[in-house]
Amino acid sequence: MAVVYRPMMQLSGILFSLLGWVLSCLTTYLPQWKNLNLELNELEIWTMGLWQACVVQEEGGMQCKDFDSFLALPPELRISRILMFLSNGSGLLGLLLSGFGLDCLKIGERQQEQKKRLLLFGGMLFWISGITAVVPVSWVAHSTVQEFWDENIPDIVPRWDFGEALFVGWLAGFCLILGGSLLNCTICSTEVPLSSVHYAAAEQQDQCQHLETETRP
Repeated sequence: MAVVYRPMMQLSGILFSLLGWVLSCLTTYLPQWKNLNLELNELEIWTMGLWQACVVQEEGGMQCKDFDSFLALPPELRISRILMFLSNGSGLLGLLLSGFGLDCLKIGERQQEQKKRLLLFGGMLFWISGITAVVPVSWVAHSTVQEFWDENIPDIVPRWDFGEALFVGWLAGFCLILGGSLLNCTICSTEVPLSSVHYAAAEQQDQCQHLETETRP
């Protein structure tokens, strides 16, 4: 059973990690981290991301403007940029390392210990990538909730709300952590070598032939 389930778990771990990494990269550049609906003009929706602020108009489409200065950004957006870059980089490195550690890859087939180490490092990098993707989106979500319920802000002032990028980031972190966990679980499992399977089958066939010769009159 280990021969069957171990490659399937490794493949599932790689696919979840790849999906999480793609979603993490998408979250980094999406401008919908925060949404703002203006009650005075319902035809306009303002959005804010890590790199630019955009306004979506029903007639004119989307118009975006990049932020002028990195230092002028709020602290949660500055730190989120750094953490999302770290998430993307560690996820890419995890894909490269764990890819060479897969059992289905014939390269280094005789060096099982080295392949296990690659899988271990790859799984740990996926955990780091997932955590560094969840932390910034959760921080931005927390600051958005605090600003939304801040009693010091007058009621007539529009409030920012959650953007779609936050939910994509949470999904990315979940997929990366799940993928890394699946890869690390395969390290603890033992794989039965094919030579042992062939030897057991040949031994069983010899025993059957020996019983047939003894039962013959």
